[in-house]
Amino acid sequence: MAGARRIALPLLFITAATSCSKQGAAESPRAAQTALREFTGAYPLEARPNGKVRSFDIVAEPTEVELVDGRRLRVWAYNGQVPGPQLRIRLGETLRVRFSNKLPQETTIHWHGVRLPNAMDGVPNATQPPVKPGGTFVYEFTPKDAGTYWFHPHVRGSEQVERGLYGVLIVEDANPPPYSRDVMWVVDDWLLDSTGQVDPRFNTRHDLSHDGRWGNVITVNGRSREVLSVRPGERIRLRMLNSSNGRVVMPDFSGLAAKLIAVDGMYLREPIDPAGIELAPGNRIDLDITFNQSLAEPFTVVDRFSSRRPNPLANIVIEGEPVEPPTFASPARAHVPAWKTGLEVPEHHTFRLNARGGGPLGIEWTIDGKAFVDHAQHHHEEPILTLNQGQFYRLRYVNESARLHPIHHHGMFFRLLARNGVPVDEPFFRDTVLIRGRETVDLAMVPTDVGSWMVHCHILEHAEAGMMALIDVRAR
Repeated sequence: MAGARRIALPLLFITAATSCSKQGAAESPRAAQTALREFTGAYPLEARPNGKVRSFDIVAEPTEVELVDGRRLRVWAYNGQVPGPQLRIRLGETLRVRFSNKLPQETTIHWHGVRLPNAMDGVPNATQPPVKPGGTFVYEFTPKDAGTYWFHPHVRGSEQVERGLYGVLIVEDANPPPYSRDVMWVVDDWLLDSTGQVDPRFNTRHDLSHDGRWGNVITVNGRSREVLSVRPGERIRLRMLNSSNGRVVMPDFSGLAAKLIAVDGMYLREPIDPAGIELAPGNRIDLDITFNQSLAEPFTVVDRFSSRRPNPLANIVIEGEPVEPPTFASPARAHVPAWKTGLEVPEHHTFRLNARGGGPLGIEWTIDGKAFVDHAQHHHEEPILTLNQGQFYRLRYVNESARLHPIHHHGMFFRLLARNGVPVDEPFFRDTVLIRGRETVDLAMVPTDVGSWMVHCHILEHAEAGMMALIDVRAR
């Protein structure tokens, strides 16, 4: 988390970015320098390994597991379970994963949201060769930030993730806050066919031309009737991940003493009401909830992204003998820059998101008119953009289509500045932002990690059909 350890930026690291704005607006170095000064100390520039290594073995293979309502589903799974294993380490510890591929396809593991060495990012033919069937690969890195992250394939993701290949990586603070419990909810949806099995028709024209594959069954931790039992007085850290291919969820916690404390792994500037927070595919949130009293009936957490069709996600049962709530300050006290001058800096690049007919799937989703199709089988083209390490940048996304696009940046966090030109003051960083049809968003970032980093739509069907590109971050 951003508040776990702060490191000041070296003075030589602070420089203004040169604008490439198509509007030809004059560069505003004063605004950029102000934004960079605000960024100082936001999160660590380097990992700080403490010498302790935590090793795990992960095997990807076809299997059968009990999911949904206890039925046996044929899936692809990490270590025979869906969701996959929950890996927990503490900030400063090194993660070592010995990965074995027993699938009939090539695959990789991408560590979503983790700032790590580029060679460990899991992007085929960009950061590593894909792991062939029967092959192995060792991932080893020390995360720079505590937080809630996850891992999944970056090869044929629209199929492999949908078949069940995903797990959670939790990097705890070096000294975790003393919550009564730390609970993980993984939200997913499943498109089941008439036999009750995962529908084997992937990347259909319908899914490609709409908002990806939306299932007909929603699960939390693989169950359609997840229940969390708590005692009055318990103070719980509830982490949530949306691992769906395309579905967006908006969990409603109104009626509970809940505060949002982290988004996409990073602590907020201060805790806020979680009302209206949306989890697009890939997004994570952390909530701080104190259960003050017993309830006669279970509290149902409902997804209200669609006002026409609210979906129950899970029930919380509050009963039993009361306990004394732990008392401690909220961990949401990170240094998150306001970047009020960010919109005064001309946009460095405008990405245009759209679609067209053609390509191997019949539909191509494009960034700046280019479709990056079948990235597991070919070496990548030139990067769409090159950024300098340690500079402040404003980037704009223009969604020229009518569909949703949750845009995910590997290797870097960013802050949302505006939607459709209206300033937004989100007190947190992100690694994924939902962009609606015909919407324009402005975001700001300071790249700190050198390498070739993927940017793509996290509706996995859109990514598979080409909405991917590479951004190079070069050392100064």
